[in-house]
Amino acid sequence: MVKSVGAAGLERLELKRLTERIGRLFSLLQEAAEAQVPAIAGTWAPPVDVCETGNAICVRIELPGVSAAQIKIGLTSTKLRIYGEKKKRSARQRIVSHLCSERTYGHFNRVVPLRWTISVKDATAELDKGVLLIHLPKIKDRRGSEVRVPIADKETTD
Repeated sequence: MVKSVGAAGLERLELKRLTERIGRLFSLLQEAAEAQVPAIAGTWAPPVDVCETGNAICVRIELPGVSAAQIKIGLTSTKLRIYGEKKKRSARQRIVSHLCSERTYGHFNRVVPLRWTISVKDATAELDKGVLLIHLPKIKDRRGSEVRVPIADKETTD
């Protein structure tokens, strides 16, 4: 059975859809802005790849010349933060001055917003040849699904 909707009802539906689309666009733009701007002045942001599989989110971060001890990872249900410091090697005594230095040193910081429901406690990370791989297992999102609540039958005695 199809319910007929008047002109005013169609306008309300279209307005509701437009509002939802603008809200999604705004949140995507906000996430992109957060990911691009380092949180602390004087820091650099390493390049990041975020990939999704059927059961996990995989994040790859290029950190050449950085050891695992120099990296810290902060994880919440809404964002992943990778930060630390890439220390400059002490200069050799034969080098008088650098003619060109394009590598980045100092503190680094990168925030990756998470739009998926992930298992924070099951996250893993490994550093291999200058690439940090963070594996974030997804959990089934239960929002919007119906959950049955058991009812205990308690008899009253008078």
